[in-house]
Amino acid sequence: MTSPVPTILSTVSIQFIDDWVSALRGSWSDVQVASFLQRSGLVADQRQPHTRVTLDQVVRLYQIAAVETGDEMMGLWSRPIRPRALQHLLTSVREAASLPSALYRFSTFWNLLLDDYQFKLTDSDDCLRLVLCPSGDVSVQRFGHMLILKLAHGLMSWLAGYEVPVMVVDFAFDRPEFAEDYAVIFPAPSQFGAPASAISFDPGQLGPPQSRSAADLADFLKNAPQDWIFTNSHEHTQSLLIREFLSRSQWVNCNLAHAAQALNMTPRTLMRRLDADGTCFQAIKDGLRRDIAIRDLQAGRKSIEEISQDIGFSSAANFHRAFLRWTHGTPSSYRHVRG
Repeated sequence: MTSPVPTILSTVSIQFIDDWVSALRGSWSDVQVASFLQRSGLVADQRQPHTRVTLDQVVRLYQIAAVETGDEMMGLWSRPIRPRALQHLLTSVREAASLPSALYRFSTFWNLLLDDYQFKLTDSDDCLRLVLCPSGDVSVQRFGHMLILKLAHGLMSWLAGYEVPVMVVDFAFDRPEFAEDYAVIFPAPSQFGAPASAISFDPGQLGPPQSRSAADLADFLKNAPQDWIFTNSHEHTQSLLIREFLSRSQWVNCNLAHAAQALNMTPRTLMRRLDADGTCFQAIKDGLRRDIAIRDLQAGRKSIEEISQDIGFSSAANFHRAFLRWTHGTPSSYRHVRG
């Protein structure tokens, strides 16, 4: 039986979820964790630093681990978050009269449950800021900080009925090697090495909340975190803009000049902006080719030869060499291990 085609065409580094996997290993047996990973399409003993993880695999791991561990935050915080906690959180915030009020309810809810951190909400005319403050000397759980701030953003977006704009996201840890992965989570710049992790909103961009029914609430919980963990915005980084342009075009033959024309700038300007972001057009195009290949390998509906032709390679041998360079793994290993 083949896996379904992933619903989101993107991948993140295995390092992005390593903190999460470590938290699982700290609370549950190796056998249990290996089962979680394998059922999510991951195999623990075949992971390498360059391994890529689809966002659908992240969703599956969350859904499996949250249920079977009995902890809706899966060991990411010092105290387990018992089942139905998120349901009660949703019930509370959907009664809020405004989005800032919903964010306040979010903060007070978590302040009742968390021992190692407390939320502080500051509200001014130009910035609504939710700050995760440590209670004493505690270690920073990078995936945990990301997930709880993204949950705040996801709940506000659910109430608003659209993806709420974010000004900036700050993280209380050094810039990781996989920093670019945060661009598919938050529709805003991510800053690292901050005194505390926080997410900031412009109050002027926050509209009124919509009425949310019990059925809406049930759907949110059933699909979690599919509906809220990944951004729908492709406009907050130059790289994602180009990737979006390529995915909507006859992208195999697209070049830098085509992308620059679509973005209403000169090729030189686009090259300079990408260089400032630490990337280039070819790297973005190769990233898209890699993720399309991983999606199709996992779906199992196409041969490796067909996939190599679809993404612009003249031969399967050339595709093998490129895929090995991208992921440090072979196409067949992705199909067999993660399919």
